[in-house]
Amino acid sequence: MFGSIYIGLSGLAAYSRGLQQISNNVANLNSQGFKGSTVSFENILGANSRSNNGYGGATGNGVQNAPGRLNFAAGELRQTDRDLDLAIQGGGLLMLMRGNDVMYTRTGSFDIDKSGYIVLSGTDWRLATLDASGRPQTLSVDVSRTNPPKATTSVPFTGFIATDATTPPTVGNITIFDKNGGKHVWTVTATKDTSATATPGTWNITVNDTNGPLKDGTGANAQPQTKQLKFIGAIADPSASKLDFTDPGSGTVVTLDFSGAQSFAGASSTLSAGSVDGYGVGTFAALAVNDSGQLEVSYSNGQKQQLGAVAIADFRDTSDLTQESSGMFSARETAMRDILPSGDVRVGKVQSRRLEASNVDLTLEFSDLILVQRGFQASSQIISATNDMIQQLFGIRGQG
Repeated sequence: MFGSIYIGLSGLAAYSRGLQQISNNVANLNSQGFKGSTVSFENILGANSRSNNGYGGATGNGVQNAPGRLNFAAGELRQTDRDLDLAIQGGGLLMLMRGNDVMYTRTGSFDIDKSGYIVLSGTDWRLATLDASGRPQTLSVDVSRTNPPKATTSVPFTGFIATDATTPPTVGNITIFDKNGGKHVWTVTATKDTSATATPGTWNITVNDTNGPLKDGTGANAQPQTKQLKFIGAIADPSASKLDFTDPGSGTVVTLDFSGAQSFAGASSTLSAGSVDGYGVGTFAALAVNDSGQLEVSYSNGQKQQLGAVAIADFRDTSDLTQESSGMFSARETAMRDILPSGDVRVGKVQSRRLEASNVDLTLEFSDLILVQRGFQASSQIISATNDMIQQLFGIRGQG
């Protein structure tokens, strides 16, 4: 009879731990990346449970909590306004490194620490990326905070030059960058060559910057740089359609490409400059994960640089993972995993400006809560009934 009390106590203990597990799930309803765990129970048989106990069955010793399993179903991806709020659309986990230690997470708000490493906010766990050989590594963005300048090499022109225009065709506000990153604003002017020896369809091209005409040489003998553009009918002569002009300060040579321009009779020209290459020095502006799953730095000069693919871990068996604080997971040493780049179909893709919400299902938790409450009440009734029976037995013995 006393065994019934211990069986009832096992029920109270098991259902108390089940209530604790449900409480933890519900309390983390709004915790980023939290994974709810299942609540289940299993029976306990005695050491001689396989032998006949005289009643045609095995001896039961009560109930205990079955090993809980994390529910790794994805939570809702919620939009944020931070580039380094990261989440995975897929089944993998972000890899975090601290020296030789490794942890994992489904989502997190990341920051750049004083050494330039990308760390999970409030921790020193660094986000892992893949190097050229596919091995996980941590990287510092400090070496990529400046984007070097690139000199302008070519300026393409389109439209047409009117042969009867009373004013020379002029194209202004052409931004040029020299090899040192210096910015210049050029104005290109086409003047018809009216000299006696001029070939029909010849135009003299000159360039002015903020200091006046570009010149060859220095001092009093310096002369404005003038190149001749020739047309054969309406089409620019291929042998004389690309004209090189040199910035005297930096020695940067820029080609004015008129191969896309034409010449027609008329009083109004439509000559215009197309997209110009080259840019000045760029400073660090933002860091995010692009659509290809690459960490990408954006610079003030409009350029971008990819630093590497975000590393994502794929586990053969998620039961090898243990949920830790701050939305992180640890793995057993024997866990089998693959480390793959973001964007691989096997693990999914990292997205910026997203955080994964908890996957706790309140409906399921409240249902389990009712079952646990009923189990606890039933177990307490066993103890109460057994106690009454013992009291009656003591009463009988006292009467004797």
